[in-house]
Amino acid sequence: MPSFYREPDSSWMVDLIRGNPLALAVANGSPEDGPFATHLPVIFDPAAPAPTGELPGVTLLGHMNRANPHWAALRTGGVLLLTFTGPHSYVSPTVYEKTPAAPTWNFTSVHVRGTVEKIETTEETLEVVQATVRAFEEAFGTGWDMTGSLDYFREIVPDVGAFRFTVTGAEGMFKLSQEQREEVRDRVRESFGRSACTYQRATAGLMSRLP
Repeated sequence: MPSFYREPDSSWMVDLIRGNPLALAVANGSPEDGPFATHLPVIFDPAAPAPTGELPGVTLLGHMNRANPHWAALRTGGVLLLTFTGPHSYVSPTVYEKTPAAPTWNFTSVHVRGTVEKIETTEETLEVVQATVRAFEEAFGTGWDMTGSLDYFREIVPDVGAFRFTVTGAEGMFKLSQEQREEVRDRVRESFGRSACTYQRATAGLMSRLP
């Protein structure tokens, strides 16, 4: 990865994971089946200290359907890759105001590798589901009170496979036109900022935060 695409500091990776918690979990499969890949919601473990800096050592919580063959393939102590995608958008050469030029795609992503601990008890799995609801209602919801649905949660939780994930390594890529001249970066950012596309506006917001 070019050095100028690395995150300005580790808090950028933490913020991207919090703001874009639908991860793609990837694990090696068998030679016959190939790799497994599952989109699933992931949160920082609320029982652990809130991450503010480096991600290695941080604990995440996730869950998937137990009927998913990916769940059966997971092993406690096994390695998993979680990928998170943040704001991204196509960059048209028109903003460069020069010829020849080539289009590109600005994007942000975080890849975290770590080890899995499968949660086998119903009560612990229910705790993961409740913690996920609390985190997402606070960040994206309207403050829904799950109290009246806990009995329903208990009915469906036997079909949920929850796990803890301990980060052993993390790499973030924030490709936001840093390789371009300042005036070109400004034109890309301003073009995105005026767009009706929410992805482009979010990308412009990150570009504005660059040192």
